[in-house]
Amino acid sequence: MDYGVEQRDQEAVVRLRGRLTFNDHAKLRALIGEMAQNKAKRQVLDLSSLEFVDSAGIGMLLIAREEMVNAGKSLVLRTAAGQVKRVLTVAQIGKIVTIED
Repeated sequence: MDYGVEQRDQEAVVRLRGRLTFNDHAKLRALIGEMAQNKAKRQVLDLSSLEFVDSAGIGMLLIAREEMVNAGKSLVLRTAAGQVKRVLTVAQIGKIVTIED
Protein backbone atom coordinates (compact mmCIF):
# COMPACT_ATOMS: atom_id res chain seq x y z
CA MET A 1 0.00 0.00 0.00
CA ASP A 2 1.10 3.51 -0.81
CA TYR A 3 -0.64 6.76 -0.01
CA GLY A 4 -0.66 10.46 -0.68
CA VAL A 5 -2.15 13.20 1.51
CA GLU A 6 -3.92 16.34 0.29
CA GLN A 7 -4.67 18.91 2.98
CA ARG A 8 -7.64 21.22 2.54
CA ASP A 9 -9.18 23.74 4.96
CA GLN A 10 -11.25 21.44 7.14
CA GLU A 11 -10.53 18.16 5.39
CA ALA A 12 -7.50 15.96 4.81
CA VAL A 13 -7.84 13.48 1.94
CA VAL A 14 -5.59 10.42 2.02
CA ARG A 15 -5.55 8.43 -1.22
CA LEU A 16 -4.68 4.79 -0.60
CA ARG A 17 -3.17 2.88 -3.54
CA GLY A 18 -2.53 -0.79 -4.17
CA ARG A 19 -3.41 -3.49 -1.64
CA LEU A 20 -4.24 -3.10 2.05
CA THR A 21 -3.23 -6.28 3.85
CA PHE A 22 -1.72 -7.49 7.11
CA ASN A 23 1.75 -6.62 5.74
CA ASP A 24 0.79 -2.91 5.74
CA HIS A 25 0.11 -2.73 9.48
CA ALA A 26 3.19 -0.63 10.36
CA LYS A 27 2.68 1.73 7.41
CA LEU A 28 -0.99 2.27 8.24
CA ARG A 29 -0.17 2.85 11.91
CA ALA A 30 2.24 5.61 10.84
CA LEU A 31 -0.44 7.09 8.58
CA ILE A 32 -2.99 7.04 11.42
CA GLY A 33 -0.47 8.97 13.53
CA GLU A 34 -0.13 11.58 10.77
CA MET A 35 -3.90 11.85 10.47
CA ALA A 36 -4.31 12.38 14.20
CA GLN A 37 -1.69 15.15 14.17
CA ASN A 38 -2.92 17.25 11.25
CA LYS A 39 -5.35 20.11 11.84
CA ALA A 40 -8.28 18.92 9.72
CA LYS A 41 -11.28 17.68 11.71
CA ARG A 42 -12.52 15.54 8.82
CA GLN A 43 -10.19 12.76 7.68
CA VAL A 44 -11.11 11.12 4.37
CA LEU A 45 -9.62 7.86 3.13
CA ASP A 46 -10.06 7.86 -0.65
CA LEU A 47 -10.23 4.19 -1.63
CA SER A 48 -10.69 4.72 -5.39
CA SER A 49 -7.14 3.48 -6.14
CA LEU A 50 -7.20 0.65 -3.60
CA GLU A 51 -7.37 -2.66 -5.48
CA PHE A 52 -7.69 -5.14 -2.62
CA VAL A 53 -8.36 -5.27 1.11
CA ASP A 54 -8.23 -8.34 3.37
CA SER A 55 -9.71 -8.88 6.82
CA ALA A 56 -6.62 -7.43 8.51
CA GLY A 57 -7.00 -4.33 6.33
CA ILE A 58 -10.63 -3.99 7.45
CA GLY A 59 -9.46 -4.25 11.04
CA MET A 60 -6.92 -1.50 10.43
CA LEU A 61 -9.63 0.76 8.98
CA LEU A 62 -11.62 0.24 12.17
CA ILE A 63 -8.54 1.09 14.25
CA ALA A 64 -8.17 4.27 12.17
CA ARG A 65 -11.78 5.18 12.96
CA GLU A 66 -11.26 4.61 16.68
CA GLU A 67 -8.08 6.70 16.71
CA MET A 68 -9.81 9.55 14.86
CA VAL A 69 -12.69 9.52 17.37
CA ASN A 70 -10.14 9.64 20.21
CA ALA A 71 -8.49 12.64 18.51
CA GLY A 72 -11.85 14.45 18.13
CA LYS A 73 -11.98 13.93 14.36
CA SER A 74 -14.30 12.14 11.97
CA LEU A 75 -13.28 9.45 9.49
CA VAL A 76 -14.91 8.96 6.10
CA LEU A 77 -14.24 6.20 3.57
CA ARG A 78 -14.76 7.46 0.04
CA THR A 79 -15.11 5.99 -3.46
CA ALA A 80 -14.57 2.29 -2.80
CA ALA A 81 -14.93 0.12 -5.90
CA GLY A 82 -14.72 -3.52 -6.97
CA GLN A 83 -13.47 -6.03 -4.41
CA VAL A 84 -12.92 -3.32 -1.81
CA LYS A 85 -16.53 -2.13 -2.04
CA ARG A 86 -17.83 -5.71 -1.85
CA VAL A 87 -15.76 -6.45 1.26
CA LEU A 88 -16.88 -3.23 2.98
CA THR A 89 -20.50 -4.10 2.16
CA VAL A 90 -20.28 -7.71 3.36
CA ALA A 91 -18.50 -6.63 6.57
CA GLN A 92 -21.19 -3.95 7.08
CA ILE A 93 -18.53 -1.33 7.77
CA GLY A 94 -21.06 1.37 6.82
CA LYS A 95 -22.76 0.79 10.18
CA ILE A 96 -19.59 1.98 11.95
CA VAL A 97 -17.79 4.29 9.52
CA THR A 98 -19.32 6.84 7.13
CA ILE A 99 -18.96 5.66 3.52
CA GLU A 100 -19.37 8.10 0.61
CA ASP A 101 -19.56 7.18 -3.08
